[in-house]
Amino acid sequence: MKYPGPVLFLVAISLVSLPCRVFGLGQPSYVEAVSEPGSFTLAQGNTTAALYVDSTDWPGVIRAVGDLQSDLAKVTAHEPAILHDDKNLSPHVVIIGTIGKSALIDKLVREKKIDVGAINGKWESFFLQTVANPLPGVSSALVIVGSDKRGTIYGIYDLSEQIGVSPWYWWADVPVQHHDALFIKPGKYVQGEPSVKYRGIFLNDEAPDLTNWVTKTYGTVAGLNGVANYNHEFYARVFELLLRLKGNYLWPAMWNNAFNEDDPENPRLADEYGIVMGTSHQEPMLRAQKEWDRGPGRQNGNWNYSREDQRPALEQFWRDGIARNKNHESILTLGLRAENDSGAPLGRDLTEQVIAAQRKMIAEVVNPDATKVPQLWCLYKEVMDYYNDGLRVPDDVTLLWAEDNWGDIRRLPTAAERARSGGAGIYYHFDYHGGPRNYQWLDSSPLPKIWDQMSLAKQYGADRVWIVNVGHLKGEELPTEFFLNLAWNANRWTGDNLGEFTRDFAAREFGPEHAADIARILSQYPKFNARRKPELLEPFTYALMNYQEADRVVDDYNNLAAQAEAISPQLPANDRDAFYELVLFPAKASANLNEMYVAAAKNQLYAEQGRASANDWAARTEALFQADADLMNYFNNTFAGGKWSHFMDQVHIGYTMWNNPPQNILPRVTRLDLPAAAQMGVAVEGSVDAWPSLANELRLPVFDVFNQQRHYLDVFNKGRTTFNFTVAATEPWIKLDVEKGAIDQEQRVWVSVDWSKASKGAASGTVKISGAGSEVSVKVDAFNPAEPVRDTVQGFVEGEGVVSIDAEHFSKNAPAGASHWERVEDYGRTLSAMRAYAPVNAPAATPGKDSPCLEYRMYLFNPGPLATYLVVAPTLNYDPSRGLRVAVSFDDETPQMLTIVPQNFSAQNGSRDWEESVRANARYVGSTHSVAQSGYHTLKIWMVDPAVVVENIFVNTGGLHGSYLGPPESFHRPAN
Repeated sequence: MKYPGPVLFLVAISLVSLPCRVFGLGQPSYVEAVSEPGSFTLAQGNTTAALYVDSTDWPGVIRAVGDLQSDLAKVTAHEPAILHDDKNLSPHVVIIGTIGKSALIDKLVREKKIDVGAINGKWESFFLQTVANPLPGVSSALVIVGSDKRGTIYGIYDLSEQIGVSPWYWWADVPVQHHDALFIKPGKYVQGEPSVKYRGIFLNDEAPDLTNWVTKTYGTVAGLNGVANYNHEFYARVFELLLRLKGNYLWPAMWNNAFNEDDPENPRLADEYGIVMGTSHQEPMLRAQKEWDRGPGRQNGNWNYSREDQRPALEQFWRDGIARNKNHESILTLGLRAENDSGAPLGRDLTEQVIAAQRKMIAEVVNPDATKVPQLWCLYKEVMDYYNDGLRVPDDVTLLWAEDNWGDIRRLPTAAERARSGGAGIYYHFDYHGGPRNYQWLDSSPLPKIWDQMSLAKQYGADRVWIVNVGHLKGEELPTEFFLNLAWNANRWTGDNLGEFTRDFAAREFGPEHAADIARILSQYPKFNARRKPELLEPFTYALMNYQEADRVVDDYNNLAAQAEAISPQLPANDRDAFYELVLFPAKASANLNEMYVAAAKNQLYAEQGRASANDWAARTEALFQADADLMNYFNNTFAGGKWSHFMDQVHIGYTMWNNPPQNILPRVTRLDLPAAAQMGVAVEGSVDAWPSLANELRLPVFDVFNQQRHYLDVFNKGRTTFNFTVAATEPWIKLDVEKGAIDQEQRVWVSVDWSKASKGAASGTVKISGAGSEVSVKVDAFNPAEPVRDTVQGFVEGEGVVSIDAEHFSKNAPAGASHWERVEDYGRTLSAMRAYAPVNAPAATPGKDSPCLEYRMYLFNPGPLATYLVVAPTLNYDPSRGLRVAVSFDDETPQMLTIVPQNFSAQNGSRDWEESVRANARYVGSTHSVAQSGYHTLKIWMVDPAVVVENIFVNTGGLHGSYLGPPESFHRPAN
């Protein structure tokens, strides 16, 4: 079968569809609740159309028809009959079959009742078509035709999804909505070929959650003490999910298991279902590490091809593996890495010998023409170094490029590599067990980043295999479906419509009423988690004193959790388990964790300042730590009747190294032994020091008429006795939300400016705080220039010595030929991001000549030297012939070339630059400039190399303070 070929997606015009959650994600709906002329009656009243499938069709097709029968029964409460005899068919029938495997389908083709030209001979393609009078006695039929086994199976499951059965009906407890009537709109609905030939998942880092759940659910493997029984009952659930998501490829759980050996039914059933099996980058030739450890390893020790005495045993081990599975559809992983994905690397020369030996035995055992046997070589970690050092495999072997384990693609095919018959693919991660830190708990893979990296892979021809490490699987439902959906039809999703995918997912699972709000939660919590993965959080990750950053982060999370809490009781009762596990739990757990770390930071800072409230923040930290434990316990043991027990066993608090501690560890808290007498203290926003210990004067950050900030000061007690306090402003334009009160522990006073009373230019005033027999003053500065005018200013305005810009808020976006900057919706730390696009093999652009340019107009008050910082995504130099660069200029100055990633960058453990970029999920590049006078200026960002993603821009004229996310976006208006 020829592959790759053009992606063909033909659809009929969409009319009125079923309400609520009945549609296929990313596809036009062809199921409706009301009949129209020419529509096919799938179900009405007390009957459903019978399902016909040839008994000689693929067993996997016949099995999937059984699933469709069950799905129709779930939706309509009436189970259709399954027929295998094409004689005496009912007047309305669903005819299902594979070209060349169904005599009735082939007959309809010969009689020109259906035309299979759109899919015939193509890979995994199908159509559904309403046909009038296809056979004697049959007045109307719905025909589901596949080009091959999986094509037909996908057509069956496509109908299941359209009638209202979510692919996650079992794995996420999504209920099925009842319908009395189902009609198929007249027309022909074609899908295929897929954009990526092999599309799959890897169950990895599966302990403790998945493994503990499997042990509880299916027990242990007979004769193997403590080995979880990943048996055919478990894998049948995984196979079905994959097929419903239009996936076809699986790397099985491998930490302590052997797919083929633990249950011999596993490989047979995979082949029956239609799942292509493989093994990870660690395990060649369809042999699991544990098969070696349990067998030859007992006599030989850890596998080690450098030991000549061990080579015969290893080669026989591989030979037996491919012989055992040669009649099942699979992709053979070549090469060899050190045992248990650790230990000393094999080296280039020995790896070359290994591959030669493996190729020889493939020809001897599987097919004399080894080029006919699907094979891949995963260029993971040190193996990519061997490739860079000149090691090559035959052209028919797929090069599986591995990203950096953190979602950043390390390498894509060059023009010469794209010409290889074996093509290329990508090994991607939503979960990782390794340095610089594990991330295995909750989803931290936003869809925009997945789209950014995987659309690049498709653009550069890495489309033979896409496989993603989904860890425990649960918790990664949304990104897993998006990854496989994008692999099925890469043209369907762009940087402009990613929110549509999430909204459609929410509407399918929970109905349209709350879909927009649910989609916002589903998009935002992984976006927030990606700013700093939960396992990387520490008490002072986010700035306590600058830009109110830590409080804003906590508010962001808590608002999401509150929205989810508000939606849950409004949903039907049978929706709430699915809503809890997909939406409410991750939002609440993420919010609780971030609030706990900020509480611990406040405890530490306030203890240093001597605040009485430090003790309350210690108690608050402990309470939030306990709340985390309660959430995990509820998930494991209560919700859904305990169905998902152990899926929240993963340790996620208290990391001090790359690996997790043995159990969650409470952050350090400090309690003060307070004196009885009251003593007043005062702290202001922007300073970690507090009065009376502070040597310098207290001063709030500057207020300006454009940004119209609100800043705070804290009046606190350093003793145990309550005292009264007063706050008074010396100027009428200074506004206080509190003027007096009693302090038991502390009182936050918000200060703002009444700009109608503020004089033009710069003004200063004072806030005086009195209490506990002492008094202190806080300086307040306001800036209200005569020019420019807030209501007519163009572009951004400097405030507090900085201009903060979200990249999508450009004044001008100028393309250069086919190259341009494109907006990627909801990408990055704040709003959306701007991504540099250029055609494949386009040379580096020259700023001012053929370079797309983003312009940002701004008004600056402080002439002289300034610094510009770009926050960019941690994209790597996937083209080995170049690095990643961008250029920056102000006004008409010569653009400065900035190197984001050099050409020969090392994206691996031990590289401090890389480690910091993945911790922060960002890179920072800076330039220095000088402007001669205050007034309007234009910052220009020039594309040099494609794939650079700019998220935020900070222009520092002298006031930028330390923080994780940077200052909030500055005041701006559209620029002409």
